[in-house]
Amino acid sequence: MNVRPNASSDTPPGALRVGTVRRWFDTSTAAPADDAKGDRVDWLRASPFVAMHLACIGAFWTGVSPVAIGVTVTLYAVRMFALTAFYHRYFSHRTFRTSRAVQFFFAVIGASCVQRGPLWWAAHHRHHHRHTDTPLDPHSPGVHGFLWSHVGWFLTPNGFRTEVERVPDLAKYPELRWLDRYDTAIPVLLAVALFGLGKLLQHAAPGLGTTGWQMLVWGFFISTTVLFHATVTINSLAHRFGRRRFDTNDDSRNNVWLALLTFGEGWHNNHHFFPGTVRQGFRWWEIDVTWYGLRLMSWLGLVHDLKPIPAWVAARARC
Repeated sequence: MNVRPNASSDTPPGALRVGTVRRWFDTSTAAPADDAKGDRVDWLRASPFVAMHLACIGAFWTGVSPVAIGVTVTLYAVRMFALTAFYHRYFSHRTFRTSRAVQFFFAVIGASCVQRGPLWWAAHHRHHHRHTDTPLDPHSPGVHGFLWSHVGWFLTPNGFRTEVERVPDLAKYPELRWLDRYDTAIPVLLAVALFGLGKLLQHAAPGLGTTGWQMLVWGFFISTTVLFHATVTINSLAHRFGRRRFDTNDDSRNNVWLALLTFGEGWHNNHHFFPGTVRQGFRWWEIDVTWYGLRLMSWLGLVHDLKPIPAWVAARARC
């Protein structure tokens, strides 16, 4: 566990608020220990997340254009792949190998998703697999309810913390530690770049009907918000709705609709039965877009040593 100073009863409230604001930009800033509030939503720290959702309403004022829709869909797809292939199957489970450059490239794309840094993501996911659907699992819908498993758990002081000791294999890379510490840097740069692109198109190609504010709202806020909620359905819905092929010690389920939405992550019962394979669709008809993308990258020499489905697992899947 991270060692944090004990909260002092005479710490001025203003100082606590300043510390919380600093943690928006630098997650290494130590939060005072307070076990009574560790699992309660920290609304000040969570306010940028709330603001991201409210910013989507801006679409009523900005309007929309084909370019904005295209950018929104493209960013959803590219970032979903970075999350599923790299944040999940690579950083969390190490189901394939790649170069340090490719690792960092996709870590940057993953960081743009506003789902925090690669160390934070992998550490929490490894903890989830160790304690799935028990009281120690922070996002089990069976234990904590739908809303908490979907959106509440990571807005708490305990949820914000990166348990670095769970990811020593990743913490040895200073560039990954930097992305984790300054986890808002890449999203802010993406938002600024989208606004700038919209402004450029507004002046260079006015016939496209695209503006800076439109690209910011659609390309960043709407795309990111939809991406977030699609991702966390695997926490909340894939442990409630679907079919159980394998009798695992948890409530994980296979759900074809969630698999389509999340590029293969919806084959969640498969994954919890054997998380050590890069492929989550165990049968030929179980669509796993992330697996297809990684196969393509392997043919291009960008990734290698993709861990296959063991023969005994494949045989069980056919039963």
